[in-house]
Amino acid sequence: MKLKLIACALAALALYSCDDTTDTIGYSLVDRLDNLKVAADTFKITTRSVIADSVLSRTTTGYLGRIRDPETGAYITSDFMTQFHTFDDYIWPSKDLIVSKQDGEVIADSCEIRLFYDSFYGDSLAPMKVSVYEMEKPLKESQHVYSNFDPIKEGYVRTNGIAVNKSYTLDDQSVSESSKNSSSYNAGIRIRLNEPYTDKDGRKYNNYGTYIMRKYYEHPEYYKNSINFIHNVVPGFYTKLTSGLGSMANIYVTQLNVYFRYLYNDSTVVGSSSFSGTEEVLQTSNISNDAQRLKQLASDNSCTYLKTPAGIFTEMTLPVEDIFRGHEKQYLNTARVTLQRVNDSKESDYAFGYPGTLLIIPADSLHSFFENNDIADYKVSFLASYSSSTNGYTFSNISGMINQMKRSHDAGNTSPNWNKAIVIPVTTTYNTSGQTQVLTRVEHNMSLSSTRLVGGPDNKRGDVKLSVIYSKFE
Repeated sequence: MKLKLIACALAALALYSCDDTTDTIGYSLVDRLDNLKVAADTFKITTRSVIADSVLSRTTTGYLGRIRDPETGAYITSDFMTQFHTFDDYIWPSKDLIVSKQDGEVIADSCEIRLFYDSFYGDSLAPMKVSVYEMEKPLKESQHVYSNFDPIKEGYVRTNGIAVNKSYTLDDQSVSESSKNSSSYNAGIRIRLNEPYTDKDGRKYNNYGTYIMRKYYEHPEYYKNSINFIHNVVPGFYTKLTSGLGSMANIYVTQLNVYFRYLYNDSTVVGSSSFSGTEEVLQTSNISNDAQRLKQLASDNSCTYLKTPAGIFTEMTLPVEDIFRGHEKQYLNTARVTLQRVNDSKESDYAFGYPGTLLIIPADSLHSFFENNDIADYKVSFLASYSSSTNGYTFSNISGMINQMKRSHDAGNTSPNWNKAIVIPVTTTYNTSGQTQVLTRVEHNMSLSSTRLVGGPDNKRGDVKLSVIYSKFE
């Protein structure tokens, strides 16, 4: 403990010595260190489970399927919508080089949507069925879409547009084992769009791919960028599970492919144009949870829960007034809290994994944090990763958030949430800058995860504690 206090004291000294001039820095460091007083204390935190209801649903992964949580018996269903990205100033082969023609007009030989998945939960042989719908109009780029948003109910699906049914198993039985074992094989679901198609202007085409091709040759400006493409050619597609139970696929890319033949070096070759759902365009998942079962879990006061997707968060009530009572003239240097996992009583091969990363933010920032595309700043928002050595998540220093709560309350904030923080499972994205990993994105965890934490109003497993250290120069 003594070493920790010394380290903290040095950190505090660094904060307070900024105004020292260089000619006295050596003396002032020693002199002020002698006058630095530190103190430590521990406080109990109260926690409870809160139902998420819905979360901002803009992710780079689409989730598709329906499963039953083996721990709780709750059913979870996920459908997803995606738009498609096109490279700027996209170019197709010259029209006179296209061999695929009908009555002198270019046509596509075939068209398809591919849903490529890199992982899944459940049974790869579970029979599933989806309906794929053409969108009537795109979602607005600035629109905040939550996980309970249903494009059909909200009028975003075209009434007389494409509606293709597809039965599938994640382990595609029509593909040979040798092909599946090939390094070039990508597991996915194929939806063919080869039926006759009528656009919104009443023009008829032999398939959807032909519509896409002719739009290019009539209006190449529609392919100038993704915005033009989405608003003038392909608003997107909504994939909805219609039957089946037992698998949930993590769709890492959705691809719209158009195949045609054209001349290349005096030879006829098969060409293709692909448009993908990427992070540059909007992708959302529509989550349906068992509301009654979530309510039962959240009312379990012997612990708290973290469940995704769009399930349950853990709320903390921080004893801000107690922390500063009697320490008004001291500086709150560190505030450390560990959330301990409660191990499942029964082992199961199909048990959900536990969240890898948690975010803690003031409760009143729950929506604005994600809508503003904020990232953890380690001032009022913090990340913690699961540690197997402690079987928990440690937020090493949330003093910045506590200090901010105190200032806000002193300034007249009377919100019932003024001293509450919310703990949320998230996924993070980092970019590499030199030797440094730079955090660039924090999103709601939309995968299947679940864990119980020590805490709750009737907790019998030990208090959730906040360890704090104060400092003061005398």
